[in-house]
Amino acid sequence: MGEREQDEWGFSAPPAGESPEDWAPTGIDVTVPSVARVYDAILGGKNNFAVDRAIADEALKDLTNEGAWANRHILARGVRYLAAEGIDQFVDLGSGLPTVQNTHEVAQAVNPDASVVYVDNDPIVLAHGRALLAENHRTRVVTADLRDPADVLARRELRELVDLRRPVGLLLVGVLHHLGDHEDPAGVVRAYRDALPPGSHIFITHFCDSTPEGRALEKIFLTGLGSGRFRALEEIEGYFEGLELIEPGVVLLPLWRPDAPVTEPLTPEGHLSVGGIGRLPR
Repeated sequence: MGEREQDEWGFSAPPAGESPEDWAPTGIDVTVPSVARVYDAILGGKNNFAVDRAIADEALKDLTNEGAWANRHILARGVRYLAAEGIDQFVDLGSGLPTVQNTHEVAQAVNPDASVVYVDNDPIVLAHGRALLAENHRTRVVTADLRDPADVLARRELRELVDLRRPVGLLLVGVLHHLGDHEDPAGVVRAYRDALPPGSHIFITHFCDSTPEGRALEKIFLTGLGSGRFRALEEIEGYFEGLELIEPGVVLLPLWRPDAPVTEPLTPEGHLSVGGIGRLPR
């Protein structure tokens, strides 16, 4: 196969004349969609297959990908805030495929010594992440299931970079809505919260069921992907129990500490998700 190229967004693309299916890592079933690859397709990336693009196309039939980009933009703003507050070690759970403004790029732009561990259960994330981070010794990709906090936080690869005796920035950005109610997402957050030291921060974004567009999109995700729950704002706020909410609290993504004035009313895409950051009391 030829050399991999990157598009203008920094996505790794298959060589000319090859489809993504031609370079799928061994063990990847290209007939089964994945959360990471569907999200990549929605953002306009190249690391996805036909089955992923079909769901992305259905999701974007009546909406633009502005909502997905809002999630990337708040990730950058949130990580920049945490790094400026002195957080120098990050655990990015359900990180997905590398794209623009990745957690390590944002954090290390503020503090070159910041450590970042990406955690995802999709093997294609490990394949692409390791290639991207081969020369970055303060960043690592771990294949693990975020639904098992004890296992994730005990991983040797994580503990080599993250000292759980010092404050940590824990990211659950765009991932808890892919846990079903039976998987107890609130319990998962509590388990991480209880394992982190005082001064740590938990950063969450989540689909919100406050609009007809959101409820329609939920049906598409649940049918095609098997996950993607749009929950009530009150339930999402409950994930921050025991934490001190950072202003402005849990709000629509474009309204969380924007870099520039926000034009209101927001578009339907701007109402799809909410997010916020909570701090463990010292």
